[in-house]
Amino acid sequence: MPHQAITHLPRAELPANTQALARFLLGKLIIRTLPEGEISGRIVETEAYLVGDAASHAFRGMTVRNRSMFLERGHAYVYLAYGTSFMLNVSSQEAGVGEAVLIRALQPVKGLALMEHHRGTTNLRDLARGPGRLAQALRIDRSLDGADLCGPGEIWLGADEFAGDEVGASARIGITRDADRLLRFYLRGSAFVSGPRALNL
Repeated sequence: MPHQAITHLPRAELPANTQALARFLLGKLIIRTLPEGEISGRIVETEAYLVGDAASHAFRGMTVRNRSMFLERGHAYVYLAYGTSFMLNVSSQEAGVGEAVLIRALQPVKGLALMEHHRGTTNLRDLARGPGRLAQALRIDRSLDGADLCGPGEIWLGADEFAGDEVGASARIGITRDADRLLRFYLRGSAFVSGPRALNL
């Protein structure tokens, strides 16, 4: 079956509300271009991080580490978590406002051999299920921090003819502050969503 045509997502199509963007990005694609080839995956899980949110990196204002979170919506904010795993976020507000959407999981679409090589596994379900695995599979690191995801480049947001599935919402994963807020969104029924089964009903 031929691949569907993928188009760049223009910034004007990205909702200006962070929670709305977290839902909007479900079913969209992340395309990563490498010298060895192109990798892409469908976003199946996201989390929103808002102004005044104690779990957000921007809670205490802008720093050298989080400044990409304050870029105009549609830019990459990449950070290293726990000293081991990179995390990919999409800035989600007007310039100067620190809000973002964490991309938590992808369904692999293209470049599976490259993803398997980067991850050291052939387990399709686990190639990009979880934000650290996702970044490893797509070879995402701090060099992509601040990248414009709405323009041509090494990493960008795309859309195809995917019609979408029912969206579920739950508390976010792996945080201790503001942990009860329903700011995690996922495609119901996707085998590629991370987290415990009880959160994915």
